[in-house]
Amino acid sequence: MAGPTAEKEATQKVIMVFASMGFIALLVVPAFDFRFGWSAVPLSVVAVGDILVAVGFYFIFLVYRENTFASATIEVAENQKVVSTGPYALVRHPMYASALLYLIGTPLALGSYWGFLAFLFMMSFLIWRLFDEERFLAKNLPGYVEYQRQVQYRLVPNVW
Repeated sequence: MAGPTAEKEATQKVIMVFASMGFIALLVVPAFDFRFGWSAVPLSVVAVGDILVAVGFYFIFLVYRENTFASATIEVAENQKVVSTGPYALVRHPMYASALLYLIGTPLALGSYWGFLAFLFMMSFLIWRLFDEERFLAKNLPGYVEYQRQVQYRLVPNVW
């Protein structure tokens, strides 16, 4: 189970309501864009969007392969340990980094520049979620504070 109802903390429930609305808008806004012809996105840009979506999902596969505790909800499982190998050696939140690729690619793949408004709306809540998740993990997952010191970047290696 995922989404707002799966979260245990009130803050995460709120974040996920708005992130879910953003994800729906990420699909609906391009549909309206297509219907009303707001954007003229070249086929080459649509292809770049398709590639970003595919690469983003491939990276998410790598995240799940590296971390068997990876989950759509923020929680700490029994016997969970900090994973600091694979994509987790580059950034602390490789699943969000991977999602960033396919979320940027989605409006392009759907031929909509206006879809980026939904992307920006959604990303603001995912960044809030990331900060709240770090607070939760630092408090509840042994070794996470040390991991934060070891891996400095949250989403983009050598940037942030």
